[in-house]
Amino acid sequence: MTGRPGTPPVLWLRIRSALWPIPLLAVATAVGLGILLPELDGVLVGPDGHPLDFVFGGGPSAARDLLAAIAGSLISVTGLVFSLTVVSLQLASSQYSPRLLQTFVSDPVVQATLATLVATFVYALTVLRTVRTESATEGESAFVPRLAITVAYALSLASVSALVYFLGHLARSLRVEDMLRDVHDEAREVLARERPGDDGPRPGPSASALPEGPPTVVCSTGSGFLTDVDEPDLVGAAARAGAVVQLTARIGDSVTVGVPVAHVWWPGTTDGAAGGTADDTTDHAAGDGAREQVVRAVQRAARLGFERSTDRDVAYSLRKVVDIAVRALSPGINDPTTAVHALSHLSAMLGDLLADPLRPVERYDDDGVLRLVVPRWDAGALLDLALEEPLQFAPGQPAVLRRLAALLRELAWRAPRGSVDTRLLALLDRVCETARDSTALPLGELDGWRHRLTEALAGRWAPEPPARR
Repeated sequence: MTGRPGTPPVLWLRIRSALWPIPLLAVATAVGLGILLPELDGVLVGPDGHPLDFVFGGGPSAARDLLAAIAGSLISVTGLVFSLTVVSLQLASSQYSPRLLQTFVSDPVVQATLATLVATFVYALTVLRTVRTESATEGESAFVPRLAITVAYALSLASVSALVYFLGHLARSLRVEDMLRDVHDEAREVLARERPGDDGPRPGPSASALPEGPPTVVCSTGSGFLTDVDEPDLVGAAARAGAVVQLTARIGDSVTVGVPVAHVWWPGTTDGAAGGTADDTTDHAAGDGAREQVVRAVQRAARLGFERSTDRDVAYSLRKVVDIAVRALSPGINDPTTAVHALSHLSAMLGDLLADPLRPVERYDDDGVLRLVVPRWDAGALLDLALEEPLQFAPGQPAVLRRLAALLRELAWRAPRGSVDTRLLALLDRVCETARDSTALPLGELDGWRHRLTEALAGRWAPEPPARR
């Protein structure tokens, strides 16, 4: 990611999350092989015939029939695979969450299967055009590219194997447990990419403090979701102007054109300095040219997309799991078991985020001076995102309420002592109140929830029978 050492490039992440690049690359490779291998066959043919006659001993007619059969069958199978993929996308969208479509499209098995099928089809067609019969040529002998035909046969076997594997994979991937696992794995990958930026040494406390005084406001020139920030470019522009930039949006937040996207402090800003917008000309602490470069750098560095991306958005996977849980609790589906499973994944994901909270991204210039601050999701925002909606739809669901109480206890155990104690106790009050008002759960069980949470906050976990699910 931009400015983050040890992470994959943006281009590779974009390619991996799209359905077409790998199949397109396979098509280009198939065309190249379909041209080169027949040329190699021509070189191998000698006075005594082709050395690979034992591999394929048929004549031109047999070669044409075989290649035509491979090409015709493979294009039909490709259509079948594409249709099954579309059906699976529709099922996942309607029953679980539309945001899961991105996970399906980036599935490497789907991409590899489509790549194998279309590559075999294109390769067979490319080789077919090189097969010559004696009656179809003038002054030339018949030509059968035996090596190329053997490769076509091997590719057809690989395509059949890929189809069989794809059907089994598709059946598994439509299970909600597999969807939750995939989203959870996705969340771990994003968190692993974002954590290295927190591990480096920081300058002293005086360097990391934001300047005093009102900043200049920079507005966005576009609308969308903030998917990435070109940190090196922005840090360079800020260093040249002696400015400090703080974005107002987190990665994953919605940004609207004309709305502030960043605050900029210029050198010489004090408490009595007048703030303003990017168009103000009264503040000459920095040169007009340098100021304009910083404004343009901010607007250029804030990369917007029409949808949220899992490249750097640590909260997007939480959003997907919450959608699954809420959809399962809707009256139209009424599947509390799925909601309980989703809450288990939420507990693990939230625990990873709360146990070692992500700090705001701070970038410094070569002199160790703070130049850029990118905010991140704090513990309170993550708890609200993960639990507000499940709590809203949990009334009348004893299993879900029990799992929510257990989730809060697990978070109390994993979070640093005193960091979210008040918030967890307040959430448990809501869970207990919902259970009293909408279920027949005994009050003693609700008191037990509170006692276990208090003990976990104090670092104690007493042995007890397994909870009901």
